[in-house]
Amino acid sequence: MINLAAIAGKELREAVRNRWVVAATLLLGALALSLTLLGSAPTGTTGANALDVVVVSLSSLTILLLPLIALLISHDALVGEVERGTMLLLLGYPVARWQVVLGKFVGHLIVLALATLIGFGAAGAAILITARDIAAESWAAFAAMIGASLLLGAAFLAIGTCVSALARSRAAAAAVAIGLWLLFVVVYDLALLGLLVADQGTRLGAGAIEAVLLLNPTDAYRLLNLTGFANVSLFSGMAGLAGTVSLAVPTLVAALVAWTVLPLAAATAAFARKEI
Repeated sequence: MINLAAIAGKELREAVRNRWVVAATLLLGALALSLTLLGSAPTGTTGANALDVVVVSLSSLTILLLPLIALLISHDALVGEVERGTMLLLLGYPVARWQVVLGKFVGHLIVLALATLIGFGAAGAAILITARDIAAESWAAFAAMIGASLLLGAAFLAIGTCVSALARSRAAAAAVAIGLWLLFVVVYDLALLGLLVADQGTRLGAGAIEAVLLLNPTDAYRLLNLTGFANVSLFSGMAGLAGTVSLAVPTLVAALVAWTVLPLAAATAAFARKEI
């Protein structure tokens, strides 16, 4: 535990000194605050709850931005130190390789959690100041969104760490990380939509669609966050999907946890065999 804490603390200190990480945190906070102030403006005329609209807007922002930040933070966590020659120095201490992998993951998770809490906390504070009569269910949906966002970030941190353990160079790791972001965030859903249009409901049943959705962590996040509360799913346009897909909240949470544990285990196994 001492070794894990030391490595995680090292990653946290380096992240604080890293201007890119600070800039990403400020960008997330600025976008979250902008979506909150602009997105809640028309709610008075539409009758929508201001916080429900904010949850939908921030969820869409999270799907686009948080996986990219997580992959950029973690893709060179291991291969970067190998290229710089500092990994040999680190392994010269009485520390196991699995502790290096897990320590770096924990440190990056703390960094990402702080960025998320700062960004979304600013949005919540703005709603608290500007809006009135926010229902308790809306605050519960907002808190659930933050928790689900942390799970999504952890999943992509684990994927990025796995890429870093397998890659031969930082450039290759960066290319794979960007490719995975495009695959999970953009290409996967477009391909699934095309498949559903071509199928016309003849072969793919609800069970098959649910299984395919669970194979993408961003889809698991979307279902967990936008269909878990009736008021949010109504304003997100996913009310129909909430009635079609019968995946329970524990199943969706388990899917995101699996997307964290499995890549992290693969990264640990790959790094244990890596020649340095």
